[in-house]
Amino acid sequence: MNKSGLVKIFLRSFFIHATLNFRRMQNLGFAMAIIPVIREWNLTKKDAEGLLTRHLQMFNTHPYFSAAVIGSVIRLEEEQIKDKEANPSADTVVVKQILTGPYAAIGDTFFWGALRPFAAIVACVLAYTGYVIAPLAFLLLYTPAHVWVRLKGFLEGYRRGKQGIEFIRILNLPRIAVRIRWVSLIVLAIWAALLLNSKEYLSFINLSGIVIKLVAIATILACLGLLKKRVSQFYILYGAALFFLLISSLKEF
Repeated sequence: MNKSGLVKIFLRSFFIHATLNFRRMQNLGFAMAIIPVIREWNLTKKDAEGLLTRHLQMFNTHPYFSAAVIGSVIRLEEEQIKDKEANPSADTVVVKQILTGPYAAIGDTFFWGALRPFAAIVACVLAYTGYVIAPLAFLLLYTPAHVWVRLKGFLEGYRRGKQGIEFIRILNLPRIAVRIRWVSLIVLAIWAALLLNSKEYLSFINLSGIVIKLVAIATILACLGLLKKRVSQFYILYGAALFFLLISSLKEF
């Protein structure tokens, strides 16, 4: 593959969710992404039909890691074209089936469960304090990470073929996700302390500053205790959001 062909395939991978369907999920998007391969390799009609048929089967993974799978598949298809005796459907289908599950789990844990909530929390804090750059802060925290994973994953997948998964493994994103969730919890705790100490939000409660600070500390310790009890960070984060909503509603009364 030349560079222009790889660029076309990578850009097409951004639209893998555009034709998401409940029967075979991302299969249409995957097939659409690899169409430049047909033109680049000047495949015959029969070979092109075989290629598309193989990749119109069931496929579903995290969209940000789909480019890594596409890169590995293209490399395998390229190698099998050179080896006339190879079975073109064997390695590519197996690799896709092996990678989709782990990539989906890693992507959901890191991007949906850690990075996006963290970026949203930071943006909400900035918006609350009156900074108009809050939406931009969300994009700056979230967008570069997933674009880099898409691009680097695609390049490493194409370069290494079957071993492209080593790049994702080395990143150790689940471990980073845990740390990001801890930072999110700390940011929420600090925000809660500021809200509890804010006359604007809690003018209806006649408490001394010391009691308010003790309540904030108790809230933080309760969250830490819930984490040690293996309560999901999702429940803690959503519970904190509900807590803020309740405070806002009580203010109206």
